[in-house]
Amino acid sequence: MSVRGVHHLGFAVADLDEAVSTYAELFGATVEHRERVEEQGVEAASVLVGPDRIELLAPTGDDTPVGRFLANRGPGMHHVAYEVDDVRAALADLARKGVELIDHEPRHGLFGLEVAFVHPDAVHGVLTEVVCPV
Repeated sequence: MSVRGVHHLGFAVADLDEAVSTYAELFGATVEHRERVEEQGVEAASVLVGPDRIELLAPTGDDTPVGRFLANRGPGMHHVAYEVDDVRAALADLARKGVELIDHEPRHGLFGLEVAFVHPDAVHGVLTEVVCPV
């Protein structure tokens, strides 16, 4: 598996507008892209802080993955995303290594990315995403 580096850090937030405003005011962040994805139950903003990217995720309802995350843990760090050359190849490589996967096939992610998630138990408690621009 060829990893290009960290693509973004994902943060669960209760109020997306407030979070975007906070990051802009405190760190000079600028919104790169904003999107609502009903099938994933999120409204998200990709925010650039200098050359780096964070993803702010607000649930569209309580019974969504991010909604349940907020109910159980509160706002904060949600996942780390690594950019790879090929998500399918990365999943095959991880499966060969016996890694527990959440997604066994890539799916359409936010901002036009192809994505798949690795179970947190496989990565020392950190929900991990592999992403590749389509």
